[in-house]
Amino acid sequence: MPKYSRIFRRFLISYIVILIIPSIAGYMSYRTAISVTQSISIENKVTQLQKSQEILERRIAEVESFTRQLALNQDLSLLLSENLVDEKANVYGIWKITRDIKAYSQTNDFLKHFYIYLRNFNVIITPGNAYFRPEHYYQTSRYANLSLEEWKSRILDKTHRSEMLPLSPFINNGVQTSVITFMQSLPLDSFNDTSPAMVVTVIDEQTINGVLSGLRDPDGGWTYISDAQGRTLSLQGIKQQEIDQLSSDSRLDKKKMSQFYADDLVITIRSESSGWVYRAGIPRHNLMENANKIKYITWSVTGVALLIGLLVGLLLSYRHTAPITKLLGVMKEQFGKDATLGRNEYDFLQGNISHIITNNKRLESELNRQLPLIRDAFLKRLIAGEFQSREESISAAAQADTGLNMNAGYTGILQINGYSGMDSVEILNELNAARLILKQFLLESGSPLNVQMTDVGSDRIVAIFTPVDQDELEGIRKEDIEGLMNTLAESAFNEYRITITAAISDPFSSIVEVSRSYEQARQAWEYAVYMNRKGIVWFSDTQIESNTYYYPIDVELRLISTIRAGDIHEAERIVQAIIEQNTRNRELSMEMKHQFIGELKGTLLKLLDQKALMESPLFEKIKDRIIGIQTQDGIEIISREISDIIFAMCEVISSKKSDIHIKTVKQINEFIAEMYSDPDLNLYRIAEKVERPEKYISQLFKEVTGTNLSDHLEKVRMDHAADLLKRNEFNVDEIATHVGYNSSHSFRRAFKRVMGVSPTSFRQSAED
Repeated sequence: MPKYSRIFRRFLISYIVILIIPSIAGYMSYRTAISVTQSISIENKVTQLQKSQEILERRIAEVESFTRQLALNQDLSLLLSENLVDEKANVYGIWKITRDIKAYSQTNDFLKHFYIYLRNFNVIITPGNAYFRPEHYYQTSRYANLSLEEWKSRILDKTHRSEMLPLSPFINNGVQTSVITFMQSLPLDSFNDTSPAMVVTVIDEQTINGVLSGLRDPDGGWTYISDAQGRTLSLQGIKQQEIDQLSSDSRLDKKKMSQFYADDLVITIRSESSGWVYRAGIPRHNLMENANKIKYITWSVTGVALLIGLLVGLLLSYRHTAPITKLLGVMKEQFGKDATLGRNEYDFLQGNISHIITNNKRLESELNRQLPLIRDAFLKRLIAGEFQSREESISAAAQADTGLNMNAGYTGILQINGYSGMDSVEILNELNAARLILKQFLLESGSPLNVQMTDVGSDRIVAIFTPVDQDELEGIRKEDIEGLMNTLAESAFNEYRITITAAISDPFSSIVEVSRSYEQARQAWEYAVYMNRKGIVWFSDTQIESNTYYYPIDVELRLISTIRAGDIHEAERIVQAIIEQNTRNRELSMEMKHQFIGELKGTLLKLLDQKALMESPLFEKIKDRIIGIQTQDGIEIISREISDIIFAMCEVISSKKSDIHIKTVKQINEFIAEMYSDPDLNLYRIAEKVERPEKYISQLFKEVTGTNLSDHLEKVRMDHAADLLKRNEFNVDEIATHVGYNSSHSFRRAFKRVMGVSPTSFRQSAED
């Protein structure tokens, strides 16, 4: 049992309830389907019995119609009126009647066995034969339960008016069967005890049963027909003793059309014309055959569904309980095991999670409160040049939530004038208030500039001006900054009597140049202090004469890391910025110029210890070019030569990287060529082979070859498949397996996609 079995049981019970609800609905649908199927089956059986009744009565009516036709037969009427002459019968007339009635027995199976008894000649006429003594007919065809005298007295010597003799045993040519007998005296208006002639139709029980065969199923069922007096006319599939017991049983309602008796459905209908009673018994299991199929299928499907549902419920219960159990364990370890006394697990989780959320909100509020400090620390690191790469700077900017567009902008230093000494608390408080006023104004000025500010002294603020629109890569106009600074100076003086000096740098075009831009602003500020300038001082308007060159250590480190990364454009930009600082904005003496160029040469020589350069055949040539830079040459010549050397170094490094990439791609190609027939060959296994990440090798292969790795693998397989198709040694399914496909259908689609035709068409074209 799981540690927290109550949670497991709750989940499991909920899934069981979900299973029970549709099961109940399914059971109701099942009962409805069974009821409807049973009703339809009963209705079909009743309809079949009614149709059998109609057919049987129609056939009996045909027999009766046959006797009427005989009554109208002229030849038979003449024979009825004749008498014996010299003890001799009218043989010709009898022969003619025999021939005329023969056709009836051939066209109607109910008239297959009938005879005409002529009393005046004491002769029995059958189709195709005549018996001049009834005893002769009795010898071949007789009732097993009637003697000759009984037969004569009950049938031949009486007048019958469409009478039916019930089911009786009968022997015909030595074969015993059961028959019913239809009797009609001729002429039809015979009302005496005797009549001149008699038509007797013997109908075999098997013939009647043939009409009722549709009611009986192959494996059970019975039929029973009785006349109006209850005498049996037909019996099939049941014994007379059972019929007598059924008829005398009070549980059987004689008036109901359909009812269940014992294990049978008993259907009873009564003929309105003849009064005959038709009964059919259908075993319950036969009647419910379709319903039982539905029953078995329903219970099987329901049982399987419940079993699978229970297993899924157990699995999901365990799966959903596991994280809650782990969470409870962590909570108990964190908040103590006694924390749940008197409470269930959910209350415990709710209380502690609420506590965590509250603490999280409190922490978030504290972080938001400290966000200005984080932003201020980021700006200080940025202007100090502590970030080594552009990516590091951008990540730190996002962390500090500065919202800066670091692609373009200016850096400025705002000096609060009028404070020569800052050695008292009152002055420091005044300066602090003045800085807050200036910052608040810049934030609420409504200017189209994004301004980020940090303090660099009690009386100085560093402001970084960037465009609000992140897509504006061209930077901002100097007029916007001048307008903002003039408005700030005017408002600060008019409202608070604060005067300021703004030292603004040249524009920067990358976040890594902010530190250089700040250095320019600082130089402009030093120039303004030295020259006692007020208002706005642009770095481009100052020309500081200096006996020292500009080449700080952080700039040198950035240049080294950029060249080692093979970034030609960024390296050239840094070099040009350094040279510009020392030529355009400074007036270096020849000695300082030589030292500056020497420093640049030293930086380039430091880079030669990189492995990629040391192993390159161009190593000595690059080294000689660095050493050969003449400091007495013009700065443009030196700048161009340094740019060429940097370009050569980056090319060597990039080429080395390219060689490594080509080697990796070659290794991938060799592995695919060796393992293409393996159906499990995929990107993961290839990455595992070359010991590189999957995403890396996918992008690398695309960059080097211009083809997707998956497309290349598919092309290799299709090329081998095409070769096998040309050889005609294997069928398509075998070739699919040879080239790494588990499904021949997938192989056929891939082949047609790559080759443009199906494998079969390709093989036929190759043979042609």
